[in-house]
Amino acid sequence: MKINILTIFPQMFSGVFSSSILGRASEIKLLEITLTDIRPYSSAKHKNTDDYPFGGGAGMVMTAQPIMDAMAAASAALPGARRIYLGPRGRTLTTSLARELAREDSLILLCGHYEGVDQRALDACIDEEISIGDYILTGGELAAMVLTDCVARFIPGVLGSAESPEEESFSDGLLEYPQYTRPREIDGRAVPDVLLSGDHVKISAWRRKESLRATARFRPDLLEKAELSPGDRKMLKEIQECSSEN
Repeated sequence: MKINILTIFPQMFSGVFSSSILGRASEIKLLEITLTDIRPYSSAKHKNTDDYPFGGGAGMVMTAQPIMDAMAAASAALPGARRIYLGPRGRTLTTSLARELAREDSLILLCGHYEGVDQRALDACIDEEISIGDYILTGGELAAMVLTDCVARFIPGVLGSAESPEEESFSDGLLEYPQYTRPREIDGRAVPDVLLSGDHVKISAWRRKESLRATARFRPDLLEKAELSPGDRKMLKEIQECSSEN
């Protein structure tokens, strides 16, 4: 997958995209990330990319011209790319949306800054807006990093295991089950016996029940939307009854 990120702060991305899983994905050519600095596209004398908002108000607004020209160049390099603005009005980034985006050949991400972006640039250049949550950031750069990381996990080969992204929190609408590694016991706390049994059917059942337990405890709101089987509902009832007794 190819991703071009339009930003006025390209230096923010170097450590994130050159490290860990994203760095490895880039090295083996599963992910190609380009950073486009919007400033050189400004026709202003001092290459500024912001100005005061019409109608008054606090802060500055990113001007349309540099964004439109930067997007035109990026779109010419990646024809047919899905053009996304990271903004608070967009639909929320979820696992299902990340899977959907991972099926694209290319993405162009626009990072806003200051008090926002001139609406004319968004109308002319953007296919959709995506938000990473109901809170405000100082700019879209961190949101672009989050979206890139989330999407990259669903590109075949990036994680090294086809099952990995499907076993983690939110992949099926529930939180992930607890994880353990060596040693088998530390400070009197032992790994659950079932995980050492070698019985994969029992291990799978334990993990499902613990996933339901964690979701009921930490994010009960997710249970309202999760697709639960009759067996899941039976386990959930047992968990809730046990909790009420304690």
